Amino acid sequence: MIKRGEKLAGESETSDTVTEESAKEAAGTENMEAIAEGTILPEETATAEALSESETGEEEAATEPEKDGEEVIRQALEEMLQEMTLEEKVGQMFFIHADGGVPQEAFDNYHIGGVLLFGEDFQGKTPETLVQYIQGFQENSKYPLLIGTDEEGGTVSRLSGNSALVEEAFQSPQNLYEKDRYDAIEADTHYKAQLLLSYGINVNFAPVCDLAFGPEDFMHKRAFGTNVEETCQYVSLVVQVMEEERIGSVLKHFPGYGSNGDTHKSIITDAREFSEFEAMDFLPFSAGITSGADCVMVSHNIVTAMDETHPASLSPAVHRILREELGFEGVIITDDLGMSGVTQYADAGEAAVLAVQAGNDMLLSEQYPEQYQAVLDAVNEGVIPEEQIDDAVLRILRWKYDLGLLENISDDGR
Repeated sequence: MIKRGEKLAGESETSDTVTEESAKEAAGTENMEAIAEGTILPEETATAEALSESETGEEEAATEPEKDGEEVIRQALEEMLQEMTLEEKVGQMFFIHADGGVPQEAFDNYHIGGVLLFGEDFQGKTPETLVQYIQGFQENSKYPLLIGTDEEGGTVSRLSGNSALVEEAFQSPQNLYEKDRYDAIEADTHYKAQLLLSYGINVNFAPVCDLAFGPEDFMHKRAFGTNVEETCQYVSLVVQVMEEERIGSVLKHFPGYGSNGDTHKSIITDAREFSEFEAMDFLPFSAGITSGADCVMVSHNIVTAMDETHPASLSPAVHRILREELGFEGVIITDDLGMSGVTQYADAGEAAVLAVQAGNDMLLSEQYPEQYQAVLDAVNEGVIPEEQIDDAVLRILRWKYDLGLLENISDDGR
């Protein structure tokens, strides 16, 4: 992508090169005349020309980057990773609940990577106090934090309960589409992203990619609709606008909720055929991935066509499909590990270890002290390879870089 000023800089370089070449030609003519007149020796001319060429070579070497920009970024992130302790790396994988405030030990002892804000975190806040609240988290953390919230609009809208923070409640995608189709969605996404960023929130856990097939479905009010093509267009548009605004996007809830019940309340089993996911549910996620989505959240549904035993969030098979078949290379995060779809399946520590083994880069957690320790112990005991932790943290750091949170790293090596 061409950045502002790049073309003009290129034109200036061309002009400077022509001027330098003209000057060299003129200098060469003068030297030949001086030699003919005997005022300087040929050896002096040769030495001066060699010095001039050496200086020019040094200037060219200084202006031309030695490495590709992507390679420079990756090397800088790898160096940052190498400077981290194992404890810090494991901590970066936890995206924790704020719960009205984050204790200092979360930063000092658990080295968390992100903080998720819920309705209570916005209650009674003014724009000024909310900024201070969030900035306090960043100031307390050694590494820049991902600060997220669920601002889907409609039934899941964390800011909408406080009129001091947003003038009107954010509408659901369905209502926006009925009002002015995709133009309304685009305008809403721009405004929402700008507002969240102004408060210091750099990740919005949206868009919802699930398809709903009837009003009785748990996801009906949160989903965009039942039409696959329209949902794909919606997801693609939202992700593109969020990328333009430089706020993190999270596609949810892979591999697709369908008509299933609520995993907040119980274990849910999805017995649909794999071909239905390929023809329907995967498509909005693929559209979001193609458009540049940063993160994918995995649900807790047990999808028997992919894994008859594990909730999707704890299933290596589901994560392989997301990585290999859908080609997703960004950050994978679990749905909240405190939901009954997981807690009725495994205890907190075991669930965290299974989640990492399955292939999640980040764990959405309220019981982070226990889960952090369980993952750390699993690495120290060789149950989880440290190389897997490194790969996950590199993806997290790259996400933070892309959001402008790692200001000390540039793509030109300076």
